[in-house]
Order: sequence, then structure tokens, then C-alpha cells
Amino acid sequence: MSISHPLVKLAKETIENYVRHGKIIQPPKELTPEMEKRAGTFVSIHKHGMLRGCIGTIEPTQANVAQEVIENAISAATRDPRFPPIMPEELADLDIKVDVLSEPEPVESLEELDPRRYGVIVQSARDWRKGLLLPDLEGVDTVEYQVDIARRKAGIWPDEPIELYRFEVVRYT
Repeated sequence: MSISHPLVKLAKETIENYVRHGKIIQPPKELTPEMEKRAGTFVSIHKHGMLRGCIGTIEPTQANVAQEVIENAISAATRDPRFPPIMPEELADLDIKVDVLSEPEPVESLEELDPRRYGVIVQSARDWRKGLLLPDLEGVDTVEYQVDIARRKAGIWPDEPIELYRFEVVRYT
């Protein structure tokens, strides 16, 4: 059995406490260096290899990464509109990943993207609609497919003008 990173342990403890008791835990008193900084994070939950919840923030909304992970872990477990809330009997079957995002940077063309290395943010050039796709996802092998998925998540039509941004992640398992 492998030892999980402290951010993954924090996400797992958060989910278990919230699902079992409805309680929001506090960050650890001693924060690791990764927990102290401010960054957007995503918490991804898989059950038997299938996505069960994934919610995150593009940019930081909390005081630090630890608090960001706590908020996003609860949201991934209970507020992902694609799935029903996680039930206590599912907890033993969950695998959790935490991605800490770099600051997004604008890109001028698809040639500056790589679906293995970079996540992508597709934003409508007309309004607020925005879709994000994390990097290095199974089955997402081309830039075009990555951008297409992010467009669809945002409800942006294929012929609408867009702005593109890329970011990198540090993924903890």
C-alpha cells in the first residue's frame, strides 16, 4: 500500500468527515510547504476507475492551498452536478487525486498546447463562459479534442471566437 501525499490525505479526511458527519474539518496546524501557498486546486474522485466527482478552482479563492483543497473536496463529493452526492458506503472504494494549478497564461495558438503537459481553459471571447480541462487525462490525446471538451463544458459553440489559456499542474495521488 502506497503512502498518500498530505494533500490527498487532507482531501480524503475532509470527504469522510463531511459525508459521515456533515462536518467541515480545519486545516492541519502545521502546514506543509505545498499547503501554505495560494493556488487553484482540483479534487478528482474515482470509484473503481470511473470518475465519481471532480470540482476545483482555476484561481485561489481561499487563504491557502489547504483550505482550497478542503472546499473543493466537499464540492467534488457532494456538488458535482454530473453525479449524486457520495454516500458513506462508497468511501472505502474511492481513489482521490489533488491537482495544484499554476497560474494560467494566455496562448495564441493550438501549437502552444500539449494535452499531456498543459491543462486548457477555453473562454468565450464574447462573454463570461469558461471551460477547463485538466492535463494528462486518459483518452484525451490531441489538443483539438482537449479544446473541444473544454468548449462543450462551457457551452461554447464550435464556431464562436475563443480565448485560450494553459496551465500546468502538480498532481498528488
